[in-house]
Amino acid sequence: MDVDQMRVFGRRLAGVSWRVARHEWTLAALGALLLAVVLTWPTLRDPASTIPQDTGDPTLQAWQVAWGGHALLTNPLQVWHSNTFYPEPYTYAYSDTLLGYAPFGMIGDGPVAAVIRYNLLYLLTHALALFGAYALARQVGAGRAGSAVAGVAFAYAPWKLAQAGHLHVLSIGGIALALAMLARGHGWSLRHGHRPDRVRPGWVVAGWAVAAWQVTLGFGIGLPFAYVLGLLCLGAVVTYGVVWLRRRTRPVVPRRLLLADLAGGIGFAGVTLAMAAPYFEVVARNPSGRRTVAQIEMFSPPWRGFVTAPPESWLWGERHEAARATLGFPGEMTLLPGVVLLSLAVAGLFFSVWRLRHRLMLAGAALVSVALAAGTTFGGDGNPGYVTLVEHAPGWDGVRTPGRLVLWTTLLLGLLAAGALTVREPAREAAPGAEPTPDAEPGSGPVGDQSPGPDAEPGTVPVGEQPAGPDTEHGAGPAVPALRPAGAPVLVEASVPAQAAAGPRPALRSAAWSGSAAEQAAPREPAPKRVGRQWRLARLALLVPLLLVGVEGINRTPHVPAPEQPAVLRGLTGPALVLPSDGIRELHVMLWSTDGFPKVVNGLASFTPQSQERIRAASMTFPDATSVAYLRQVGVRTVVLLPGWAAGTPWADVAARPVDGLGISREMVGEDVIYRL
Repeated sequence: MDVDQMRVFGRRLAGVSWRVARHEWTLAALGALLLAVVLTWPTLRDPASTIPQDTGDPTLQAWQVAWGGHALLTNPLQVWHSNTFYPEPYTYAYSDTLLGYAPFGMIGDGPVAAVIRYNLLYLLTHALALFGAYALARQVGAGRAGSAVAGVAFAYAPWKLAQAGHLHVLSIGGIALALAMLARGHGWSLRHGHRPDRVRPGWVVAGWAVAAWQVTLGFGIGLPFAYVLGLLCLGAVVTYGVVWLRRRTRPVVPRRLLLADLAGGIGFAGVTLAMAAPYFEVVARNPSGRRTVAQIEMFSPPWRGFVTAPPESWLWGERHEAARATLGFPGEMTLLPGVVLLSLAVAGLFFSVWRLRHRLMLAGAALVSVALAAGTTFGGDGNPGYVTLVEHAPGWDGVRTPGRLVLWTTLLLGLLAAGALTVREPAREAAPGAEPTPDAEPGSGPVGDQSPGPDAEPGTVPVGEQPAGPDTEHGAGPAVPALRPAGAPVLVEASVPAQAAAGPRPALRSAAWSGSAAEQAAPREPAPKRVGRQWRLARLALLVPLLLVGVEGINRTPHVPAPEQPAVLRGLTGPALVLPSDGIRELHVMLWSTDGFPKVVNGLASFTPQSQERIRAASMTFPDATSVAYLRQVGVRTVVLLPGWAAGTPWADVAARPVDGLGISREMVGEDVIYRL
């Protein structure tokens, strides 16, 4: 390659890099990451030695991610048989596994790496939730400002602050992103309905793949998502049949789209069944792992829980303290989606770019999600409702926290709010000889958008790029943006002549999935520069709800020191039992076991396996002949005593008990004791 060719290549590479850097989705992703850093602070201040919320479930989930990566690297076929709860099988399925994060677990080893990994994922889950909801709102036709509100609300709703210690509950971004991809692939949006010319089978496959990945993060969130996808597929089939009957001719489905849906749907079903099989095995071996209606009732929120914020909320936490005191289990019953979001969603019922029937559908779906999230509170016993699903729908008897379904409420309210914040520009008198575009929706984005939105029709001009017409001549002022109230007629926008001269590219490009390459390369009418206080104020006004939603997401989540691994457990060989063996300490032992993953009896789940109960009972008299014989019989070869934790437990005086004549050795490592059997 000569010098001239290298220069040409360099210029082209620089041009491509610049286009990618200023692309809407690049900027959206970077914005989501930056906001995640700010709104989850101080997560990144000390990611190696602190952990959000508490040292309970976060330490368990740090172990889960680490185990998934370790198992896939060393022995993928044994991934479900973890190193904890020895000698039980399928122990990785004792809770939501976060298996989809296993690639992160392949990097680094040991407890410190596990804590760093957890903190990074904690930040990234918030960023993905924002980006996914933003993409979904843009795909269905909302402007940038409305989509940003939907994204921030979905990622930082006040109710999520109570779930800061539950990474599997925070990991909801894949839901919105998968729906956005599937809608894009099928050429569907709320504003334009189905447009066959926008069908993209590749996006369909990608959407099903993301949906399958979401299920691998856990069934507590993934199971309802799978049912929602099933209902959407059923709705598509019913719609197809209705259209067939009305038109008396069979609608044509592109062969590639049909194959993409078949392949994606089968793949999704296969992943779901593969993930579900170990859980069915666990329930068969441990019937106590099945959720009962009594357990669900304990976690079912009263109606006031949906307007109550958790203590971690900077804005509402102290103000709602009295309301929280009346809740039986505040951690699962403080379910406020956001006061600003609720207000915007109500406004969206009356003023919106969405058609009236779509608003009613979104509102109805939101109410259904609230009814299900209420658990046994709805109707007095939850039947019909959540209890009906538990008793009759496969898998629902494994989910005991109905309140977490408020994530669907939040997403649906966000779409209603996005519709209210997507501003239409009033129609202008068409230029002489211009024909109106029959199916183009006016105002493809919010005030100030400089590029077509994801559903912009070829040949239409987005808000901010209207050609000069009769209303702009002779010194007329700029048009004032207007919202369309419920039932108002749809305004018609004039199309741009095909011979219009190409104008300068906008500073912010629309998404790559907004249309074909030909559409994106189509010449655009040069836009007159917007001047005047009205448009500037309108642009600034759209930032107000975004800022308010962001303020509601400011947290007071504590970041506590991560439990430090005792020296006696470094390089531990198993099978081992760490004493004392009860309560939250078990989760710490699980985290420390990421140092080499020795098999340990310790572990904590929502139920206790019988083998663990028997070993604990035998260990209460350790060391004596009976306990030593039993531990040897079940395969335990090492017992570690942590005296600093033993006070007030049945193992408080183990260190003082004699070992003479038992055939075991005892060694002091600092203040801790290790027994070798």
